[in-house]
Amino acid sequence: MPDSDLPQIQEDQLSAADVAAADFGAKKRRSALFIVFLVVFIDLLGFGIVLPLLPFYADDLLKPLFPGEEREGLRGATLGLLMASFSMMQFIFAPIWGRISDRIGRRPILLLGLGASVVFYALFGIASELGALQHYELAVVLLFVARIGAGIAGATISTAQAVIADSTPPDKRARGMALIGAAFGIGFTFGPLVGLGSLFIPFEGTPGFLAAALSLTALILGYKLLPETLKEGSQAAHRRWLHWQGLQNTLRTPSVGLLVVIFFLATFAFGGLESTLALINKLLLNPSADPHVELSKEALRSTGQKSFLVFAYVGLVLMIAQGFVYRRWVNKVGEVKFLRAGALLMTFGLASSAGLAWAVAGRHTEEGVTIWLMALPVLTVAVTGFALLTPSVQSLISRRSDPAKQGEVLGVNQSASALARILGPMLGPSLFYLRPKYVLPYLGGTALLVIVYWLTLRIRPGQPASEPSPRPAARG
Repeated sequence: MPDSDLPQIQEDQLSAADVAAADFGAKKRRSALFIVFLVVFIDLLGFGIVLPLLPFYADDLLKPLFPGEEREGLRGATLGLLMASFSMMQFIFAPIWGRISDRIGRRPILLLGLGASVVFYALFGIASELGALQHYELAVVLLFVARIGAGIAGATISTAQAVIADSTPPDKRARGMALIGAAFGIGFTFGPLVGLGSLFIPFEGTPGFLAAALSLTALILGYKLLPETLKEGSQAAHRRWLHWQGLQNTLRTPSVGLLVVIFFLATFAFGGLESTLALINKLLLNPSADPHVELSKEALRSTGQKSFLVFAYVGLVLMIAQGFVYRRWVNKVGEVKFLRAGALLMTFGLASSAGLAWAVAGRHTEEGVTIWLMALPVLTVAVTGFALLTPSVQSLISRRSDPAKQGEVLGVNQSASALARILGPMLGPSLFYLRPKYVLPYLGGTALLVIVYWLTLRIRPGQPASEPSPRPAARG
């Protein structure tokens, strides 16, 4: 063989090796994105099953434990604590899981979260069965354990976001984060539908056991398919697991800290709508009923079935807005413009919700069809706004953060979101019944969103993605 042919052969072999490596890398990224999609879908499936069911548990479990009108406040406080316990655990554990994943890798944290979901969704099913057998005290205790555990397991969503950041280049980061939003929407669509179907099955624990089975399926697939996306030799591996300075550093980073504040305020405002949706559904679905008279068991169950469909509709809007509209247009429109559009839509939706609540309180309409013709567009606008805002914030935070600290920074943002989801459900239902009735959660949310939109005007488009500094001092 002539020596002149050797360089060409080596070049061909090198080219083939590069192609093979690129194909392997692409396959690895696709597997990672698929499993992340599953993790978020399973998490929100369970959340979508449980959220519409909680008012039923208030009637079926808490009333026998705390009977009488004089204990109504205690029942409400217990239900509020049960709802807030999930988000409280996410607030605590999201930055911890993100930071640990920066140290030991994304894969073990996501698999741990899925395994925990299997256990705690099963406990939720057991608690439901015990409630049907009238073991009310034990059922409520297990419900708290299940929701606390599910919150700890679900806090790994910040690690799932870090996988997206690891697996996508900056120019495709927004589309990757929107994938999480689409999984969120699909899970929240089918969760309420599963809950609705469970009302027709004689086994009370069906929703919890089904969610546990789906989590087990995702765990098996994750074990087989999920690659490690954290790059070897990351400087984050030398930092401590628990380091509160990380929170301060994130908030002090000008563009990142502002985005975290925006996401907190927007989620807080949306939490007021989300936490009172079941309450306003009861009024909208029974427009001619006396609000001071408790509905019959049959009317309550019929209302609950329709309420499941409303929650499923919310998930459907999220899925369409993020899975189709946002992912298709974000590269042309840009995250910052979508962020501002989302804030405006949410402001309009919450303000319109206040007007709708005022009409319900004043009984300005007695026709259920008429009031729903007004309610569905209002709900659609508010949810679409939140669907556009969420991936925009997550993408911008990821692109403007140090890649070695992706898990930590995204965990801080997720923690801020969880804190907002604690405060929203705590204040929303309380404000709902204050005078003027039904209006205050939405007026308060509108005021917050006006601030959010003003803050979005301070976000500059086109800021370059953060890259690791070549200087040792910056890398340490």
